[in-house]
Amino acid sequence: MVVEAGVQSAEAGATGPGAEARRRGRVGAGGLAPGPKKAAADRAHVVLIDEAGLFLNPLVRRTWAQRGKTPILSSWGRHRDKVSVIGAVSISPTARRLGFYFATDPKDYFTPAKVVAFLRDLLRHLRGEVIVVWDGGTNHQGPVVRAFLKRNRRLWLERLPAYCPDLNPVEAVWGWLKYGQLANYVPPNVDALDWEVLDRLVELKHTPALLRALWDASDLPFPDPSNTQG
Repeated sequence: MVVEAGVQSAEAGATGPGAEARRRGRVGAGGLAPGPKKAAADRAHVVLIDEAGLFLNPLVRRTWAQRGKTPILSSWGRHRDKVSVIGAVSISPTARRLGFYFATDPKDYFTPAKVVAFLRDLLRHLRGEVIVVWDGGTNHQGPVVRAFLKRNRRLWLERLPAYCPDLNPVEAVWGWLKYGQLANYVPPNVDALDWEVLDRLVELKHTPALLRALWDASDLPFPDPSNTQG
């Protein structure tokens, strides 16, 4: 069962294959392209999406301890036991406010069908045009994703360049979560890890200054509010 948090409406009619092709683009290191022009013209929300996995085995980091007493972490998790998480950082079209949406799955990874379910929830929260920016992962492609795109004219897809995770601020969120918040944490089971992940991400959702700092830790320039029309 997917546990959702932070995800807060409307779906449009169908569109043809030609329009679908025109609604797919790429993003460069200089920023969102042609995202910024599209976002300014259509007053669109720009949403960057990425997935990650957090395992039961702890991610060991340097920590404080008494002199001569090396900390010992006891773990009993199997190699594949993990919590899958999908996250989205959104930018509002006029005020340039940041938002954060996410969902977790402690039993499986995010298949194309689950990614589409996340997109559907996202569209219920964001009114107007929405530009989704993500990588070329297999769960971001295929007939399920294409069918959803055809049914939602207000949704546009942009692809990040290959092997450029630093252009996605959601990667900075995962670094903050894994190497900071949950470093050296040994959960007793997957459900406990899932609740810890949810707790930290809810905290991030309600801390705009931290979310902006994580964006600035990425290589993607923050959109200039002065370029917003209307």
